[in-house]
Amino acid sequence: MSSSTTTPAASATAAAKATYKIVQDSRNFKATEASRPNFNHDPPITVTKSPYPDWKYGDGVPDNGLSASKTHREIDPYAPDRAMVNNYRLLVSTIAPRPIGFVSTVSSDGSRENLAPFSYFQVIDHDPPMFILGFSSRPGVEKDTFLNLKETGECVVNTVSEGMIEAVNATSIDAPYGVSEWEVSGLTRAASSTVRPARVRESVFSVEGRVVDVKEFDAHKAGMSGAGVVLVKASRFWVEEGAVDEEGSHVELERLRPVAQLGGISYGRITEMFERPRKRWEDEVGKSERLAKLEKGS
Repeated sequence: MSSSTTTPAASATAAAKATYKIVQDSRNFKATEASRPNFNHDPPITVTKSPYPDWKYGDGVPDNGLSASKTHREIDPYAPDRAMVNNYRLLVSTIAPRPIGFVSTVSSDGSRENLAPFSYFQVIDHDPPMFILGFSSRPGVEKDTFLNLKETGECVVNTVSEGMIEAVNATSIDAPYGVSEWEVSGLTRAASSTVRPARVRESVFSVEGRVVDVKEFDAHKAGMSGAGVVLVKASRFWVEEGAVDEEGSHVELERLRPVAQLGGISYGRITEMFERPRKRWEDEVGKSERLAKLEKGS
Protein backbone atom coordinates (compact mmCIF):
# COMPACT_ATOMS: atom_id res chain seq x y z
CA MET A 1 0.00 0.00 0.00
CA SER A 2 1.32 3.43 -0.91
CA SER A 3 2.25 5.70 1.96
CA SER A 4 -0.13 8.29 0.54
CA THR A 5 -3.11 5.93 0.68
CA THR A 6 -5.60 6.75 3.42
CA THR A 7 -7.40 3.88 5.11
CA PRO A 8 -11.15 4.10 5.92
CA ALA A 9 -10.36 4.11 9.64
CA ALA A 10 -7.89 6.97 9.22
CA SER A 11 -10.42 8.92 7.16
CA ALA A 12 -13.08 8.44 9.82
CA THR A 13 -10.67 9.59 12.52
CA ALA A 14 -9.68 12.67 10.52
CA ALA A 15 -13.32 13.52 9.88
CA ALA A 16 -14.17 13.15 13.55
CA LYS A 17 -11.29 15.44 14.54
CA ALA A 18 -12.32 18.02 11.95
CA THR A 19 -15.92 17.94 13.16
CA TYR A 20 -14.81 18.29 16.77
CA LYS A 21 -12.65 21.32 15.92
CA ILE A 22 -15.51 22.98 14.04
CA VAL A 23 -17.81 22.45 16.99
CA GLN A 24 -15.35 24.00 19.41
CA ASP A 25 -14.71 27.01 17.17
CA SER A 26 -18.30 27.62 16.05
CA ARG A 27 -20.13 30.77 17.12
CA ASN A 28 -23.43 29.70 15.54
CA PHE A 29 -24.43 26.75 17.66
CA LYS A 30 -27.86 26.18 16.11
CA ALA A 31 -26.41 25.86 12.61
CA THR A 32 -23.62 23.62 13.83
CA GLU A 33 -26.00 21.35 15.73
CA ALA A 34 -28.33 21.10 12.74
CA SER A 35 -25.53 19.43 10.76
CA ARG A 36 -25.09 16.63 13.29
CA PRO A 37 -26.77 13.19 13.39
CA ASN A 38 -29.93 12.89 15.48
CA PHE A 39 -29.57 11.84 19.11
CA ASN A 40 -30.08 8.10 19.63
CA HIS A 41 -32.30 7.83 22.69
CA ASP A 42 -31.87 4.10 23.22
CA PRO A 43 -28.45 2.86 22.10
CA PRO A 44 -27.23 -0.38 23.65
CA ILE A 45 -24.35 -0.01 26.10
CA THR A 46 -21.58 -2.12 24.60
CA VAL A 47 -19.05 -3.90 26.84
CA THR A 48 -15.64 -4.20 25.16
CA LYS A 49 -12.26 -5.56 26.17
CA SER A 50 -10.05 -3.21 28.17
CA PRO A 51 -7.41 -1.22 26.19
CA TYR A 52 -4.62 -3.73 26.90
CA PRO A 53 -6.16 -7.01 28.17
CA ASP A 54 -2.72 -8.75 28.16
CA TRP A 55 -1.15 -6.07 30.38
CA LYS A 56 1.39 -7.35 32.96
CA TYR A 57 2.79 -5.75 36.10
CA GLY A 58 5.42 -3.20 35.13
CA ASP A 59 4.18 -2.73 31.55
CA GLY A 60 3.19 0.90 32.06
CA VAL A 61 1.41 2.06 28.91
CA PRO A 62 2.34 -0.56 26.26
CA ASP A 63 2.35 1.80 23.28
CA ASN A 64 6.02 1.38 22.28
CA GLY A 65 7.07 4.35 24.42
CA LEU A 66 4.84 6.88 22.68
CA SER A 67 3.17 8.17 25.87
CA ALA A 68 6.45 8.31 27.80
CA SER A 69 8.20 10.25 25.02
CA LYS A 70 5.83 13.22 25.07
CA THR A 71 6.95 16.61 26.35
CA HIS A 72 4.92 18.89 28.60
CA ARG A 73 4.47 22.63 29.03
CA GLU A 74 4.69 24.18 32.49
CA ILE A 75 1.93 26.62 33.50
CA ASP A 76 1.90 28.80 36.60
CA PRO A 77 -1.78 29.18 37.60
CA TYR A 78 -0.89 32.33 39.57
CA ALA A 79 1.18 34.09 36.87
CA PRO A 80 0.45 37.88 36.93
CA ASP A 81 -0.52 37.93 33.27
CA ARG A 82 -2.70 34.82 33.39
CA ALA A 83 -6.47 35.32 33.34
CA MET A 84 -8.30 33.23 35.95
CA VAL A 85 -10.80 32.12 33.31
CA ASN A 86 -7.97 30.23 31.63
CA ASN A 87 -7.51 28.17 34.78
CA TYR A 88 -11.23 27.36 34.68
CA ARG A 89 -11.16 26.40 31.00
CA LEU A 90 -8.04 24.27 31.47
CA LEU A 91 -9.37 22.43 34.52
CA VAL A 92 -12.84 21.62 33.18
CA SER A 93 -11.35 20.35 29.91
CA THR A 94 -8.86 18.07 31.69
CA ILE A 95 -10.53 16.92 34.92
CA ALA A 96 -13.16 15.05 32.98
CA PRO A 97 -15.64 13.53 32.85
CA ARG A 98 -17.21 15.10 35.92
CA PRO A 99 -20.56 14.12 37.46
CA ILE A 100 -23.24 16.79 37.59
CA GLY A 101 -24.57 17.60 41.04
CA PHE A 102 -28.09 18.88 40.40
CA VAL A 103 -28.86 20.62 43.68
CA SER A 104 -32.20 21.75 45.09
CA THR A 105 -32.29 24.21 48.01
CA VAL A 106 -34.69 26.70 49.60
CA SER A 107 -34.11 30.07 51.24
CA SER A 108 -34.13 30.39 55.02
CA ASP A 109 -37.67 31.83 55.07
CA GLY A 110 -38.92 29.15 52.64
CA SER A 111 -40.12 31.71 50.10
CA ARG A 112 -37.58 31.01 47.35
CA GLU A 113 -36.57 27.71 45.78
CA ASN A 114 -33.35 27.20 43.87
CA LEU A 115 -32.38 24.43 41.47
CA ALA A 116 -28.93 24.48 39.88
CA PRO A 117 -26.33 22.15 38.29
CA PHE A 118 -22.77 21.98 39.64
CA SER A 119 -19.74 20.38 38.02
CA TYR A 120 -17.59 20.78 41.14
CA PHE A 121 -19.30 17.86 42.85
CA GLN A 122 -18.44 14.35 44.02
CA VAL A 123 -19.33 11.58 46.44
CA ILE A 124 -16.44 11.15 48.88
CA ASP A 125 -17.55 8.38 51.25
CA HIS A 126 -20.28 5.77 51.77
CA ASP A 127 -20.17 5.20 55.54
CA PRO A 128 -21.54 7.67 56.26
CA PRO A 129 -22.60 8.72 52.75
CA MET A 130 -20.82 12.05 52.18
CA PHE A 131 -20.73 14.48 49.27
CA ILE A 132 -18.79 17.64 48.48
CA LEU A 133 -19.89 20.70 46.51
CA GLY A 134 -17.50 23.37 45.30
CA PHE A 135 -18.44 27.02 44.72
CA SER A 136 -15.99 29.06 42.69
CA SER A 137 -15.26 32.75 43.07
CA ARG A 138 -17.44 34.88 40.77
CA PRO A 139 -18.19 38.54 40.04
CA GLY A 140 -20.66 40.07 42.48
CA VAL A 141 -22.52 38.17 45.16
CA GLU A 142 -22.25 34.48 45.94
CA LYS A 143 -24.55 31.89 44.37
CA ASP A 144 -28.03 31.43 45.83
CA THR A 145 -27.34 27.73 46.39
CA PHE A 146 -24.27 28.53 48.51
CA LEU A 147 -26.20 31.09 50.54
CA ASN A 148 -29.12 28.71 51.07
CA LEU A 149 -26.85 25.89 52.18
CA LYS A 150 -25.13 28.10 54.73
CA GLU A 151 -28.43 29.44 56.09
CA THR A 152 -30.58 26.29 56.12
CA GLY A 153 -28.09 23.42 56.04
CA GLU A 154 -30.36 21.35 53.76
CA CYS A 155 -30.40 20.21 50.14
CA VAL A 156 -31.25 17.46 47.70
CA VAL A 157 -28.66 16.28 45.16
CA ASN A 158 -30.24 14.73 42.06
CA THR A 159 -28.61 12.68 39.32
CA VAL A 160 -28.84 13.77 35.68
CA SER A 161 -29.84 11.34 32.93
CA GLU A 162 -29.66 11.91 29.17
CA GLY A 163 -33.27 12.93 28.66
CA MET A 164 -33.03 15.61 31.34
CA ILE A 165 -30.10 17.56 29.98
CA GLU A 166 -31.97 20.37 28.21
CA ALA A 167 -34.03 21.06 31.33
CA VAL A 168 -30.97 20.84 33.59
CA ASN A 169 -28.92 23.11 31.34
CA ALA A 170 -31.77 25.65 31.36
CA THR A 171 -31.51 26.03 35.14
CA SER A 172 -28.01 27.52 34.74
CA ILE A 173 -29.49 30.64 33.10
CA ASP A 174 -28.95 33.91 34.98
CA ALA A 175 -32.61 34.30 35.92
CA PRO A 176 -33.67 37.47 37.79
CA TYR A 177 -33.69 37.26 41.56
CA GLY A 178 -36.82 35.51 42.79
CA VAL A 179 -37.49 33.56 39.56
CA SER A 180 -37.61 29.83 40.29
CA GLU A 181 -35.49 27.54 38.13
CA TRP A 182 -38.15 24.89 38.69
CA GLU A 183 -40.51 26.93 36.53
CA VAL A 184 -37.79 27.70 33.97
CA SER A 185 -37.01 24.00 33.53
CA GLY A 186 -40.48 22.50 33.84
CA LEU A 187 -39.12 19.70 36.00
CA THR A 188 -41.37 18.07 38.59
CA ARG A 189 -41.12 18.60 42.33
CA ALA A 190 -41.39 15.54 44.56
CA ALA A 191 -41.68 15.73 48.34
CA SER A 192 -38.63 14.95 50.44
CA SER A 193 -38.90 13.25 53.83
CA THR A 194 -36.00 14.60 55.92
CA VAL A 195 -35.28 18.04 54.41
CA ARG A 196 -37.39 20.94 53.10
CA PRO A 197 -36.10 21.23 49.51
CA ALA A 198 -37.97 19.17 46.93
CA ARG A 199 -36.31 16.43 44.93
CA VAL A 200 -36.52 16.09 41.14
CA ARG A 201 -38.99 13.35 40.22
CA GLU A 202 -37.39 12.83 36.80
CA SER A 203 -34.04 11.88 38.41
CA VAL A 204 -33.31 8.17 38.75
CA PHE A 205 -31.48 8.77 42.04
CA SER A 206 -31.79 11.59 44.56
CA VAL A 207 -30.03 12.19 47.87
CA GLU A 208 -31.47 14.25 50.68
CA GLY A 209 -28.67 15.75 52.73
CA ARG A 210 -27.67 18.06 55.56
CA VAL A 211 -24.62 20.29 55.69
CA VAL A 212 -21.83 19.01 57.93
CA ASP A 213 -19.26 21.73 57.30
CA VAL A 214 -18.63 24.81 55.19
CA LYS A 215 -15.17 26.11 54.31
CA GLU A 216 -14.96 29.58 52.78
CA PHE A 217 -11.96 31.15 51.04
CA ASP A 218 -11.13 34.82 50.56
CA ALA A 219 -11.82 36.37 47.16
CA HIS A 220 -8.65 36.55 45.08
CA LYS A 221 -9.43 40.11 43.95
CA ALA A 222 -11.83 42.96 44.68
CA GLY A 223 -15.36 42.68 43.34
CA MET A 224 -15.37 38.89 43.40
CA SER A 225 -17.32 36.68 45.80
CA GLY A 226 -15.34 34.26 47.92
CA ALA A 227 -15.00 30.61 46.94
CA GLY A 228 -16.01 27.75 49.19
CA VAL A 229 -16.74 24.06 49.66
CA VAL A 230 -19.67 22.43 51.40
CA LEU A 231 -19.62 18.97 52.94
CA VAL A 232 -23.01 17.25 52.88
CA LYS A 233 -24.08 14.10 54.75
CA ALA A 234 -26.90 12.06 53.22
CA SER A 235 -30.05 11.62 55.26
CA ARG A 236 -32.15 9.69 52.73
CA PHE A 237 -31.88 8.01 49.32
CA TRP A 238 -34.59 7.88 46.64
CA VAL A 239 -34.23 5.44 43.72
CA GLU A 240 -36.56 4.96 40.76
CA GLU A 241 -38.64 1.79 41.04
CA GLY A 242 -37.44 -0.87 38.60
CA ALA A 243 -34.00 0.69 38.21
CA VAL A 244 -32.52 -0.75 41.41
CA ASP A 245 -32.05 -4.33 42.59
CA GLU A 246 -33.98 -5.88 45.50
CA GLU A 247 -31.23 -5.10 48.02
CA GLY A 248 -31.10 -1.45 47.00
CA SER A 249 -27.41 -1.86 46.22
CA HIS A 250 -27.08 -1.37 42.46
CA VAL A 251 -28.73 0.81 39.79
CA GLU A 252 -28.70 -0.48 36.23
CA LEU A 253 -26.58 1.69 33.92
CA GLU A 254 -29.17 1.23 31.16
CA ARG A 255 -31.72 2.97 33.40
CA LEU A 256 -29.42 5.62 34.88
CA ARG A 257 -27.97 6.77 31.53
CA PRO A 258 -25.74 9.35 33.29
CA VAL A 259 -24.50 12.53 31.65
CA ALA A 260 -21.06 13.93 32.43
CA GLN A 261 -19.63 17.40 31.97
CA LEU A 262 -16.58 17.84 29.76
CA GLY A 263 -14.81 21.02 28.66
CA GLY A 264 -16.61 24.16 27.54
CA ILE A 265 -20.26 23.48 26.63
CA SER A 266 -19.63 19.78 25.96
CA TYR A 267 -21.34 16.85 27.67
CA GLY A 268 -20.61 13.14 27.47
CA ARG A 269 -22.72 10.01 27.66
CA ILE A 270 -21.91 6.35 28.20
CA THR A 271 -22.52 4.03 25.26
CA GLU A 272 -19.47 1.81 25.69
CA MET A 273 -17.64 0.44 28.72
CA PHE A 274 -15.04 -2.11 29.79
CA GLU A 275 -14.23 -3.82 33.08
CA ARG A 276 -11.06 -4.42 35.08
CA PRO A 277 -11.14 -6.40 38.36
CA ARG A 278 -9.19 -5.06 41.36
CA LYS A 279 -6.61 -7.54 42.61
CA ARG A 280 -5.00 -8.42 45.93
CA TRP A 281 -1.24 -8.61 46.45
CA GLU A 282 -1.40 -11.95 48.26
CA ASP A 283 -3.21 -13.49 45.28
CA GLU A 284 -0.93 -12.00 42.65
CA VAL A 285 2.59 -12.10 44.10
CA GLY A 286 2.96 -15.80 43.40
CA LYS A 287 1.98 -15.32 39.76
CA SER A 288 4.29 -12.42 38.92
CA GLU A 289 8.07 -12.47 38.86
CA ARG A 290 8.10 -8.68 39.07
CA LEU A 291 5.92 -8.57 42.20
CA ALA A 292 7.97 -11.33 43.80
CA LYS A 293 11.17 -9.35 43.24
CA LEU A 294 9.56 -6.20 44.62
CA GLU A 295 8.44 -8.05 47.75
CA LYS A 296 11.96 -9.34 48.30
CA GLY A 297 13.39 -5.88 47.76
CA SER A 298 15.57 -6.88 44.84
